[in-house]
Amino acid sequence: MAEYKIVRTGGTGEYEEKKSRFIARLCPVKDENEASELIASVKKQYWDAKHNCYAFVIGKNNEISRCSDDGEPSGTAGRPLLETLVSEGIHDAVVVVTRYFGGTLLGTGGLVRAYTQALKAAIEAAEVVPVRGGMEADIVFSYADVGAVKNYIEAADAKICTQEYGADVTYTCAFEQSVYEDAVKKLKDLTGGKIVISEPRPVEIDW
Repeated sequence: MAEYKIVRTGGTGEYEEKKSRFIARLCPVKDENEASELIASVKKQYWDAKHNCYAFVIGKNNEISRCSDDGEPSGTAGRPLLETLVSEGIHDAVVVVTRYFGGTLLGTGGLVRAYTQALKAAIEAAEVVPVRGGMEADIVFSYADVGAVKNYIEAADAKICTQEYGADVTYTCAFEQSVYEDAVKKLKDLTGGKIVISEPRPVEIDW
């Protein structure tokens, strides 16, 4: 399963050229309706701006993608924003770049550069994480082994998704696919074979 990226926490970036101010807001979205709502919210917030250009990509394979120049010359804002999201490998995200006109025309190249740089600044400010294919399993073990098991999982390419404490301890864990078999062997060794591990399930993990 190929790796891609999502925006875990959104970010805002700014770029200025010849007194024109470009404010980019990058946010995670689950569907087109959520993207449309975010775009409308930004337009309402920056109602006095000359342009609020946007682009969004939704789905692992960018099944839905849209962009708008919002009055800028065709191809100078929305398309560069969309192409930047795609080239960065970012999915399920929307960016809106607000422009306050500074009085000087920037030309086609200047606009493309300004919108792209504003988005890149927002990407740097956001928390963008990779999503990779892995294996998920439930592991059950005794309280006596909590320290050893937890330390191993945190040191390995693994993630504790849920924890339950009853008669025994149950972790639902996600592992990098390449290390899953070794992790199972190591966990059994650490607990003297007493750990119970469920059948693995394919899962996508954001790291």
